[in-house]
Amino acid sequence: MKCLSCKNGNMEASTTTYFADLKNCIIIIKKVPCHKCEQCGEILFSTSVAEKLDVLMDKAEALASELTIMEYDKIA
Repeated sequence: MKCLSCKNGNMEASTTTYFADLKNCIIIIKKVPCHKCEQCGEILFSTSVAEKLDVLMDKAEALASELTIMEYDKIA
């Protein structure tokens, strides 16, 4: 699939580190599955991964201290 951002690169299966700056904390989730453009680095999450990230953010915001680092494959 071609990149929606640069229109030139191909999107390849990969993983990334997801950062979220919430009201009371910063969340870092490592090893999140994604598609990444080989040329510009644009990241695209599948619908199921995006939905899981939303759920994780809601849970993490309620439980987290100032900084939380998690691994996707261990919490999703």
